[in-house]
Amino acid sequence: MRKTKLLFASFLSLSLMLGGCSGERTSSESNDGKTTLTFFHRWPKEPEKTYFNEVVKEFEKQNPDIHIKTEAVLNDSYKDKIKVMTGTNNPPDVYFSWSDEFASQFVRGNKALDLTSYYKNDPTWSSQLVPSQVKPYTFNNKVYGVPVTMDGKMFFYNKDVFEKLNIHPPKTWNEFIDVLKVLKKNNYTALQFGSQDTWTISHYVGTLNQRLVSPEVLAMDYNRKTGKFKGDDYIKALEKFQELLPYFNENTNSIDHEYARQQFSNGKAPMFYAETAEIKLFGPTKFELGMFNFPEVEGGKGNQTNLTGSPEGFMVSSKTKHPKEAMEFLKFLTSKHMGEKLVTDVGKYSAVKGTVNENNSSPEQLEAVQSILNTKEMAPWFDMSIDARIADAYLTGTQMMLNGDKTPKQIMRDVQKAADTVRFEAGK
Repeated sequence: MRKTKLLFASFLSLSLMLGGCSGERTSSESNDGKTTLTFFHRWPKEPEKTYFNEVVKEFEKQNPDIHIKTEAVLNDSYKDKIKVMTGTNNPPDVYFSWSDEFASQFVRGNKALDLTSYYKNDPTWSSQLVPSQVKPYTFNNKVYGVPVTMDGKMFFYNKDVFEKLNIHPPKTWNEFIDVLKVLKKNNYTALQFGSQDTWTISHYVGTLNQRLVSPEVLAMDYNRKTGKFKGDDYIKALEKFQELLPYFNENTNSIDHEYARQQFSNGKAPMFYAETAEIKLFGPTKFELGMFNFPEVEGGKGNQTNLTGSPEGFMVSSKTKHPKEAMEFLKFLTSKHMGEKLVTDVGKYSAVKGTVNENNSSPEQLEAVQSILNTKEMAPWFDMSIDARIADAYLTGTQMMLNGDKTPKQIMRDVQKAADTVRFEAGK
């Protein structure tokens, strides 16, 4: 009798367990049976927050069998959190990623879905994307990301001040220094800069590297498996950056980029190095706005005409249970309608052809986009082109240089040590 009771209890327990398993929902199912996609991006603030919320709402309206769960965290937090989340068993189905090395780490770790077949099988959609913006998400001839925005970095200047002092946009580094000298002589803080966040430093340093270091050496050193950063041209690039110190505003490390942009917009400084996507953020200025590309550096061994900038976009998790639905959402996000909405509502430039036009953009924005489309080669954001540990050594050291606490040679020694560590780990 005791055995019978034990067997019955065991059978009942097993039945309950099986019943519980059959009723358990996976993370990709919702209570009403809809397919649930998780969507993770880095814009919890306006105007991007509302834009993406409205895109999701409209997509769900047109696709009632799909529900999208959105999460967003700020830029710096995102960089760390996405690396952790993609390493779990339940990563986001669709997640934001910068291009180049940042995206490559997910590809190397088998955390990103190969999207090549989706590009090939739907040329009507993929042909709408600007080709130069797809390339930075391409590795070993396979496409792993969908670009949503495109952007470049340029010097913006106050045309009224330039006309008053009879100076012109410089084409070379020496001309650039001459312009800065004239501005300073006339009691202007010539160049507004905020380096509290080190990414602003990376845009200067990365572009100077592109101008001074040969493409072959850059390719070798930016590769985590072969990078050594031992050429003297890297020191020369930092020395060129040092030449700008007398013309920056004081205490650059205590000022963030947003404050620096506001100072320029208010006419407190006649020049500012900024992303083209920031034009709308300048607001209505009391002066006419001009722009020019980073000057050529005399004697430099690098590419003298490329434009610094990269697309931003999204990748699909290699672990997603719904790749088809994930791509449907990304195709919707990069439709012409949503691309035009991005330009109108946010002021950023869609990577979809024809979305930046006279109906939604100022003459300055049109000029900026044309510069991106016309450039023969884009130089990717420096801090997204190299391993994060090398970037940290580079940018933290350069921030100290701005305070007079480190020399270019000392910075490069730290960079070389970081590169040695990265190269050793990559070779394992």
